[in-house]
Amino acid sequence: MIQSMTGFGRRQSVWREGFVTVEVRSVNHRFLEVACRLPHSLSHLEETLKKAVRQRCTRGRIDLTIALQGGRSKNGTVRLDQSLAKQYHQALRTLKKSLKLHGSIDLALIAGLRDVVSVSDQPPEDPKLRRLVVRLVAESLGDLAAMRSREGTALAKDMLTRLGIIGEHRLHIGARAPLLTQEVFDRMRGRVEKLLGEAVPDVLRLNQELAVFAERTDITEELVRFDSHMVQFEQSLTRSEPVGKTLDFMLQEIGREVNTIGSKANDAEIAGHVIQLKTELERLREQVQNVE
Repeated sequence: MIQSMTGFGRRQSVWREGFVTVEVRSVNHRFLEVACRLPHSLSHLEETLKKAVRQRCTRGRIDLTIALQGGRSKNGTVRLDQSLAKQYHQALRTLKKSLKLHGSIDLALIAGLRDVVSVSDQPPEDPKLRRLVVRLVAESLGDLAAMRSREGTALAKDMLTRLGIIGEHRLHIGARAPLLTQEVFDRMRGRVEKLLGEAVPDVLRLNQELAVFAERTDITEELVRFDSHMVQFEQSLTRSEPVGKTLDFMLQEIGREVNTIGSKANDAEIAGHVIQLKTELERLREQVQNVE
């Protein structure tokens, strides 16, 4: 069964007296786009998590958010660059000597220089936290897939209903089509006879020309192609693989046949059904935009 591109998944777990929360949201998109919002301490997992999303989703805008709330935070790491401090010290001594300056080059001065002493608030990589996050993301993606599947089932049900309405209008057009060619022939012959009276020079030639003209209103080929596209569209709704782009293409082809039917038939009754067909096709197109 088809799947929707709209869904949501959320999982949460305790971690160091706090919580790790994972949320996954998906909305419509022409292609697959994955965006991750991660704490700085988990930024190294971005590519791994994006790969996990790509394995489960083929279309849609996917937003993955991970939050670390509360818990015991580890102390920052102090980093001392002794080599840089020695270079600073030597440079200051040279400057003091060349400019004949007074004053001492003490610890406070050296320590305050850029990058000699730095503090990192990023804790070292925690394998347990990594495994927990990966597991929560996988579970959230499972929830997302389940919701997208339920939405897809609802979409398929609605589209099948609209296909039924389209089928009813198709039956009316099909019943009207065989009569249309003969009516056009008779109508045009009546007009010619009214204009010329009994002075028709070549009745046989007239009938041939009128037959060719009337044949142009025949919509049998368009109805055959219309039926074929409709069967393929309905069959696609039962497939498990992503078919959103396929359904969109089929709707374009169906719409093309409907437009041709309306222009060739040039009949008021068929025109009314064509308008209804276009209305239902537009509603189908809106729903197909949600299909993965």
